Amino acid sequence: MALERLQKILARAGVASRRSAEQLIEQGRVRVDGRTVVELGSKADPRRQRVELDGKRIEAEPLVYVLFHKPREVMCTMKDPEGRQTVADFMRDAGGRVVPVGRLDYHTSGVLLLTNDGDFASGLAHPTKRVEKVYVAKVRGLVDDQALLRWQEPVEIDGRPTRPAQVRRLRVEGDKTWIEVTLHEGKNRQIHRIGEAAGNPVLRLARVSFAGIVHDGLRPGQWRYLSKDELLALKKAYGVPKRVRPAPPLPNADEVRAARSRGGTSKRGAVLPARAVKGRKPSASGGKGSRVGASDKPRVSASKNAPTKRTAKATSRRSVKTRSS
Repeated sequence: MALERLQKILARAGVASRRSAEQLIEQGRVRVDGRTVVELGSKADPRRQRVELDGKRIEAEPLVYVLFHKPREVMCTMKDPEGRQTVADFMRDAGGRVVPVGRLDYHTSGVLLLTNDGDFASGLAHPTKRVEKVYVAKVRGLVDDQALLRWQEPVEIDGRPTRPAQVRRLRVEGDKTWIEVTLHEGKNRQIHRIGEAAGNPVLRLARVSFAGIVHDGLRPGQWRYLSKDELLALKKAYGVPKRVRPAPPLPNADEVRAARSRGGTSKRGAVLPARAVKGRKPSASGGKGSRVGASDKPRVSASKNAPTKRTAKATSRRSVKTRSS
């Protein structure tokens, strides 16, 4: 393995973000082969050299790639100073210190990828990749053909014009219209600003696809690992991840319940294999190894008065005996 910056090694091990890792280095808490390193930009080979933090050897986390159906009113950050719910609250069983790939607004739901692979995250988030993002929006007013043309016009954000959006009308509900908007960039509140400029304020917004990945089979608040086929498709289209590895095993139901009883995980985001979900097939986008949330499994509660097979047979025998007598 080639030499890597120490902050990258620390971040991949899940001990801190790259920025926080720089502070750890400057504080003299990081050693390489027994030598304290305080210079930013220092490099090491984590396979051949011993990297330590506070005297404990650092081992890299396995790289994980998560598809999350972000609910509305969830912050797309790992911490929130105002105490609002964040995506981190759903990722406690993900098997790594994952961070979002790009962002979704607080009131926007839908497809969000998370990973602890920094190259993967930066590769998909970089503007030059022009990753396709598809949204469904509910807007105020009737979006006729002329309005659709206004929606495709660039708007100025941060002093620069946006690229034209692809927009199509889905349906009209009274004085509201549902439209599909496809972008190849991700500027702050871009769709809201386009809607304001077009005269159709956005009332509700959801992202239904990111880089061709969709959340079919996942309810808001549920997640699964990206399948091998999805990762191969991303690598072919965008060059990341550099190496496609099998997804780590998910915790089964017993492990999740045991961890919860110890207070070790969040109730949200716990997962089960898709094949364990009665009446639901694995997502077409997820491939054979697709997984969905545990809460997707329906709970069937039999009525007290509902006849069982045994009581049904007994009733049938009694009715036959009565008729014969």
